[in-house]
Amino acid sequence: MITSGVFLKSLNEVGLTILFILAGTVILEALLYLVLVKLLKYKYALPFMLLAPAAIGLIALVIYPLIWEFRLSLTNMSLRSFKNPSFIGITNYIRVFTEPVLKQKMFFPLLGQTILWTVVNVFFHVAGGLFLAMLLNRQMKGKGIYRAILIFPWAVPQVIAVLAWRGEFNFSFGYFNVVLQAIGLQPVQWLTEPVANFIAMCMVNIWLGIPFMMVILLGGLQSISGEYYEAAEMDGASGFEMFRHITLPLLQPVMTPVILLGTFWTFNNFNVPFFINQNELESSDILVTGLFRAAFQYNRYGFSAAFAFVVFALLLIYAIFYLKYTKSLKGVYES
Repeated sequence: MITSGVFLKSLNEVGLTILFILAGTVILEALLYLVLVKLLKYKYALPFMLLAPAAIGLIALVIYPLIWEFRLSLTNMSLRSFKNPSFIGITNYIRVFTEPVLKQKMFFPLLGQTILWTVVNVFFHVAGGLFLAMLLNRQMKGKGIYRAILIFPWAVPQVIAVLAWRGEFNFSFGYFNVVLQAIGLQPVQWLTEPVANFIAMCMVNIWLGIPFMMVILLGGLQSISGEYYEAAEMDGASGFEMFRHITLPLLQPVMTPVILLGTFWTFNNFNVPFFINQNELESSDILVTGLFRAAFQYNRYGFSAAFAFVVFALLLIYAIFYLKYTKSLKGVYES
């Protein structure tokens, strides 16, 4: 009864929120129509009316929270000074680089762990996804069944999958230690030994991330005309030469954005490092889990806001250099 009551209350609140948004949208459109169409007789009234709800939503849900968080990053807000935080300027940004962001771990070692985590995972995501995509791009029986099986890790809710994997890393009855003991090797402390825990995190995330890369790259491979390969085969090109000079160059427009997205998602992946790192080993934390611990375990709210902007700046700089290096926007500028 209590659960059903809470559910109905939550459903009622969601319904009221949706009604409030719809009513606000109708009122906004009516006002814009009266002002732009009836009063000013503006030629481009329709585009403004269509964009206005999205623009207001963007301001309310993205821009305002960013401004509020930036203001928070300039204060000393914590659990002790929650009601009356003081303005301290850029002190929190200095603390991010000069004080431990966890209990002992400093920012730059944590950044190094995050970069290692990102590079290892994205490399195996792209390599594994491309390998499977090339296998599925051939003529074979039961291709649809294979695709469905291979995409399964991506379809499972990530938290459920990660928690299931964590059980397989149990020292006493986990699958991996059972297999190691069956072949005469010693079991591994996957959840308590730093290196083993980091490897376990990478194993889980690679398993979760390959299907997405496979689907995107398979679409890219199917867009490449077979005439290129036929011409190369007539010229005596080997399979590796065709892969190097035809497949990779023609896949670049697909691989550039997908690697960028994969880097962002892996860099900011919270579920896998947080749940596999059950014992809170600082050697297995990355920036985003360190940010979570600083905010919600150590209650350093102003510091965490500054920490978040530092992480955002790192990703922004990476995106700018990556896009410039790969020249993926060159066609847009030329047009």
